[in-house]
Amino acid sequence: MADLNDPITDWWRHAVVYQVYVRSFADSDGDGIGDLPGITARLPHLADLGVDALWLTPFYTSPQHDHGYDVADYKDVDPLFGKLDDADDLIARAHELGLRVIVDVVPNHSSDEHEWFQAALAAEPGSPERARYLFRDSDDGNPPNNWESVFGGPAWTQVDDGQWYLHLFDSTQPDLDWRNPEVPEMFEGVLRFWLDRGVDGFRVDVAHGLFKEASLRDQVLREDEPAGSSHGRTDADSRDHKEMVERDARDEPMWDQPEVHEVYRAWHRILDEAGPDRMAVAEAWTSTVESMAAYIRPDELDQTFNFAWLLAEWSAENFAEVITDTLASVESVDASPTWVLSNHDVTRHVTRYGGGAKGLARARAATLTMLALPGSSYLYQGEELGLEQVDVAPEHRQDPSYLRTGEVGRDGCRVPIPWGGRQAPYDFGPGAGQPWIPQPSDWATLTVEAQDADADSTLAFYRDALRIRRSFAWTAGEEVDLLDLGTDVLAFRRGPLTVVLNCGTKPVELPEGEVLLASGPIDGTLPADTAVWLR
Repeated sequence: MADLNDPITDWWRHAVVYQVYVRSFADSDGDGIGDLPGITARLPHLADLGVDALWLTPFYTSPQHDHGYDVADYKDVDPLFGKLDDADDLIARAHELGLRVIVDVVPNHSSDEHEWFQAALAAEPGSPERARYLFRDSDDGNPPNNWESVFGGPAWTQVDDGQWYLHLFDSTQPDLDWRNPEVPEMFEGVLRFWLDRGVDGFRVDVAHGLFKEASLRDQVLREDEPAGSSHGRTDADSRDHKEMVERDARDEPMWDQPEVHEVYRAWHRILDEAGPDRMAVAEAWTSTVESMAAYIRPDELDQTFNFAWLLAEWSAENFAEVITDTLASVESVDASPTWVLSNHDVTRHVTRYGGGAKGLARARAATLTMLALPGSSYLYQGEELGLEQVDVAPEHRQDPSYLRTGEVGRDGCRVPIPWGGRQAPYDFGPGAGQPWIPQPSDWATLTVEAQDADADSTLAFYRDALRIRRSFAWTAGEEVDLLDLGTDVLAFRRGPLTVVLNCGTKPVELPEGEVLLASGPIDGTLPADTAVWLR
């Protein structure tokens, strides 16, 4: 097995990365909000789980209108989460435990409290200060074009002197103008700042959104399509795989412009200067797998999130198509694929797959199948506990997309992690009350403490899967041979490993082989909604 701590190894090519949503992972000071010292104290959980790296959502200085994705200072830690020294301590402790650290970088927009935007508001139209953002005039009193915010409503807000500024997300997140040389220069400094502090990589937020067509022309819409309806952070329930594939039929001047690739070529050089073991992964919602692959050409980023499986309906046919298309696209650029089932922007996959016992069985089966594929797997905090989406009461919802549109939003997948105890806050922190989003009253059996004592728990299943995965991740090869075991069965062979996933309703016969691990009980045949690894 390759050594993931070897500095000359492309460790990310076969890593399992665990996403930490900072404010919901662990609280050290009792204010009900997770923080960096809390994460540091809980790092042994990740080491015991068997992941190779953690990805931290933004912890920088921010007014928290979008929970950190509205950055006011990219080179400091928000007091809500700790101090700069706490970030250093977290990185050092993670490295002691053999864990890599990936941090979020948010280059599409800043906070409206960033010093640049405050200077822009105080300056005149046409000034150098305004040129760092996308300020525009309008002749008719309406927004400069028909673009809509991903969070709902117009993508433009008017300031006192009559000009408008663009924000593809919340109005407190003004988009930067990447054609202004000050902007790429600033972010190159941000990358070097965190690389010097020891981070191993970056997750690039809205990587496809930095450049807009220079004309800022109207979006051309289909008759049934609202403006701004695709791309960016949104819930998977509002999309399907067919929509993902057909996006290239849409005319979207605000996304995936060719100039963005020059940015990532420059970033690639910076990462190389820092060392051969530094990496970056893009969040790029693109039209096709081919356009996704453009972000991971040899001189650009190392990986990009592959959302196709996350968006696919539960069926062997859909999953087989995702595997085939994904592997073909990354092979063309000699990159490693990524696989993901949940994150902080989508409904947890236990719930997407039906919820309850059925949803959990399917979630475990999909996870086992995903972990067997070549490339990296990205796990979202709490999925190792089998957590479902929480129906957060309206008075506790804080997602800006909910505040702008009234739609439920993403709060339900961001409820703080239950660590132990019989009632909220389940040892999330030293405080006695509910955390920033209240936890359900029936989570006592789902805590890390409770599942740690149960050999059949979802936590035990994840630990077993990641332990066994390490034995073949680097040696099983990149080739995946799909097998025909019936229309409701996804089966493939990768080196000595055979994987079978029963997406149907009836048990199926298993091929010959030693059972390494199954996602649920098996007895000679493979039950519905169950997967197995065979050697």
